Amino acid sequence: MIRILRQIFRTGIVTVSTPQVDDPKIRVVGIDLDDTVKKRFRRSLTVREVDAGSCNGCELEIHAINNPIYDCERFGIHFTASPRFADVLLVTGPVARNMEIALQRTYDSVPSPKIVIAVGDCGCNGGIFGETYASAGGVDKIIPVNVYIPGCPPTPADILNGFYKIFL
Repeated sequence: MIRILRQIFRTGIVTVSTPQVDDPKIRVVGIDLDDTVKKRFRRSLTVREVDAGSCNGCELEIHAINNPIYDCERFGIHFTASPRFADVLLVTGPVARNMEIALQRTYDSVPSPKIVIAVGDCGCNGGIFGETYASAGGVDKIIPVNVYIPGCPPTPADILNGFYKIFL
């Protein structure tokens, strides 16, 4: 134990500062998004993300908007585990037949006004899976959708821009 502590003290702090992305698309969308979230949702837009049967490509990009580079929380976007506290329902993937009832229950649990965003080609129209015995197709076949974010998978900038499209 003493040996490990000595090594820690010898090494010191080895963290590196977070690289800032100077993407003009993020900067422009971020400023507009920050202003509208502060005005309409009193500084906090709470999101419930539902995977309705996707390949997890879109989830990786959604997790990327939470990382220190894109940092969606600086724009007032927060994720929640409960649909009862959500302002927005973010749905990815084609709706699997086994997820139809769960998605409908989640939608029913979201307080009014219900805002739904379909992420990725699969969420928009079923993508490469389409409508089959195992898939109902796009999210709009089960619940009404307000905003579509196409792409396979969409970039984090496109997802942040999709949040801004709610207010247009």
